[in-house]
This record gives sequence, structure tokens and C-alpha cells, in this order.
Amino acid sequence: MRNPLSDTIVQIKPSGIRKFFDIVSEMKDAISLGVGEPDFDTPWHVREEGIYSLEKGKTFYTSNSGLKELRQEICNYLKRSQNVTYDPMKEVIVTVGGSEAIDIGLRAMINPGDEVLIPQPSYVSYEPCAVLAGAKPVIINLKEENEFRLTAAELEEAITEKTKILILPFPNNPTGAIMEKEDLEAVAEVVKKHDIYVMSDEIYAELTYKGKHVSIASLPGMQERTILINGFSKAYAMTGWRLGYACGPEAIIKQMTKIHQFAIMCAPTTSQYAAVEALKNGDADVATMRESYNQRRRYLVNAFKEMGLQCFEPFGAFYIFPCIKEFGMTSDEFATRFLEEEKVAVVPGTAFGDCGEGFLRISYAYSLEKLKLAIGKLEHFIEKLRAEKAN
Repeated sequence: MRNPLSDTIVQIKPSGIRKFFDIVSEMKDAISLGVGEPDFDTPWHVREEGIYSLEKGKTFYTSNSGLKELRQEICNYLKRSQNVTYDPMKEVIVTVGGSEAIDIGLRAMINPGDEVLIPQPSYVSYEPCAVLAGAKPVIINLKEENEFRLTAAELEEAITEKTKILILPFPNNPTGAIMEKEDLEAVAEVVKKHDIYVMSDEIYAELTYKGKHVSIASLPGMQERTILINGFSKAYAMTGWRLGYACGPEAIIKQMTKIHQFAIMCAPTTSQYAAVEALKNGDADVATMRESYNQRRRYLVNAFKEMGLQCFEPFGAFYIFPCIKEFGMTSDEFATRFLEEEKVAVVPGTAFGDCGEGFLRISYAYSLEKLKLAIGKLEHFIEKLRAEKAN
């Protein structure tokens, strides 16, 4: 029989995160700090709106682009939070999570051979989505000494005549790094100079602990060359509702909608009604969850400092990215031993790009009690490794 598989998909590596999830699921009494999922329930008033829509029989397809009311609320939210204005009928599409928006955005914009710049460490989907769209991924290795921010110099160095899109993954998963306004302004000048586009993944925009998140789309001359991607999973604790959105120039959104139309039809109807409620009345819920994450963030930063574990202070998302290079082990070796000996799962930094070697991703989307228990085990493990090294 002929080979039934696509060479392209076979050559794409599976997610490096899954290995540890699979092991910990089989391990009794193990603690996982690997999942990027809020430990909060979706706020009750949001769930109630979803239930109400079902009770009223609102179970039909919406328009391909999403409920008009939801698109309007997305525009209202972006206007009040970022002072950017979008046309809800022409410049917004509601998607099945932010991940679908990334996928169809790249497919709508890429011609074979175009280059997509991907700063890493970053979310695992960018590189395979670029490959599946026919692009050549070009990796920009972010540096700890820059707090894993993208600098204008690093961007300038990576651009070629084939560069078409820069993916801007901030606030960042896995590092927790953010880009402040002055950082974005420097990057924006390079983007405009070389006439490239930006795909700005802002799924963690509401989870920023230093000032307020700034979207690159809000800077002069950038809205017309930016696809702004966001969603409801992280800020509103709505991961299972699978709802995201993209905003951008009409010409691009139109083609994204065409792909979405053929592949998906529309995002889940119940989720869309719930999302309208989240955007209208969910600001207080977001603020409460953000404060809780910030408390956990501060606890971890202080705990690492006390145990002498090198780690820059993250100011976004709900991840922290400590350095474990002092132990002379790969990230995978460290994470594997930590899981086997202490029954705590973390994610090797290499799951998010080769430059993540020597680091771990630890999620603090968990209760403070669980974090304290896990960090106690980490401290014990590190003491053991240091004793081994001394001998």
C-alpha cells in the first residue's frame, strides 16, 4: 500500500508538554504544575447565560463570523481597554479559541516560501501552524538578560526579503514576559520600515501585573498591519468553552472567514452567548482572578529567591520560568527526575523552543496551598541535587 500520510505532518513533532501530562495522569498523588488552565470556575453569571441560551433553544448556527452582538461587545472591549476601533461587521471574526485564529490567520496570509518570524520560547502552536500554512518559520531566540522581551535589534537581524509576518506572543507563555509601550514602539518602527505584518497573540492581555497591557495595534500606523488575537479562556476561566477572536484589516478578516466557513462553520453558539455576558459584566471577575494570580506570582518569586534559584520576575500570564542550568542537567532530565522522585510535574523549557533549554515552565494557575506543597518538594529536590554536586 502507498503511504497514507502527509510528509509535512509526519515531520512535525508532537507537543513537548503532553509527555509529562500523560505520565502524571497515571501517577498516584502526583502534583501537576504543568497545565496552563485557570483553576477558577467560569463565573456563575457567565455560565447562567449559557444555560439560559440552551433553555431558550438558542442552539442553531450563528453567522460564520459570530453573533453580531458578540462582535460588537468585542469592539467595545477593545475600545475601552486599548483605544482601538474596529468595525464589528467587517473587521472581527469569532473563532474556536485563539488557536483557530492563529491557524486561519496564517493560512489566509501566507504564500509558499514566505517567512514567519517566531520569537521563542513561546506557545507551541505557532511553528507547526506556520509550517502547515506553507511558510518557513524563522526563530528569534529571546534572551533571559532581556527578560525574554523581543528587541528591535533582534527583529532587524532576523528580517529578510521573504519575511511577511512577525508573531508577537506577549504576555508570553511560557516565560511570563511582557512588552511595555516603549518596547513595542521600537519594534513597530522596524515592522513599518520593512513593510511586514504582525500577528499579536494577546490571550493573556488581562493578566498583566505591571501597569496595563498595551496592544501594538494601538500604536500609530500599526492597526492596519496587525491581526489582534484574543479570547476568553484565560481571563474569564472559559477554557472548555473554546472561544476566541481575531480583529484586523477587512481584506484579511474576509479571507480568514472563508477558511473558517469551510472548516468550522461557526464557533459554538452557547459559548458565544456566554461570552457576551462575560464582556458586558465580567470585569470584576477578571480583577478578582488577576489579584489571586498576582499573589501566587509574588509567592513564587520570593520562594525561588529564598532557595537561590535563578529566575527573572515575570509580569504577565500565569507562568514563571526558573533557570536550572546550575545543576548540569537538561530541562527534560530535570523535569523527569523531579517527577519520578518528588511526584511533581513541570514542563521542560525546550517544549517551547530550543532556546528554552536550561529552564522550566511552572504554572501558577493553581491554589496557593498546592503551590506551597509543590515548592516544598522542589526545595527538597534542589537541596539533594546540590548535595550530589558537592560530592
